[in-house]
Amino acid sequence: MTPPDDRRYSESHEWHRLDGDTVTLGVTKFAVDELTDITYAEMKPAGTAIEPGGSVGEIESVKATADVYSAVGGEIVEVNPRLADDPSVLNTDPYGEGWLVRIKTADPSPLDRLMDAKTYASKHE
Repeated sequence: MTPPDDRRYSESHEWHRLDGDTVTLGVTKFAVDELTDITYAEMKPAGTAIEPGGSVGEIESVKATADVYSAVGGEIVEVNPRLADDPSVLNTDPYGEGWLVRIKTADPSPLDRLMDAKTYASKHE
């Protein structure tokens, strides 16, 4: 699965898609494949302040537990409601329905330091 080119990618395999002043955050197909079957996802609640590089939560699989980090700081304004009932959506649709959180940010500039889809794909997909 080729990563979508409408977002930026971190070395730790999170994707960030900017829409106005809100960043939607998720994990890449590469991360999902490395973790294998994701069985649980717990994100920090809406209203939580996040520093750039801070953890927004964690995902668990049959193989490991991994923290999820945001390149941008701001406030979590929404957590994907599907995660509580069906974390397997991360396995099947990591770039769509499997998003994790939305963060309202005043400074999206850290996204400029992340990889574009082509660069990320050449290294990881």
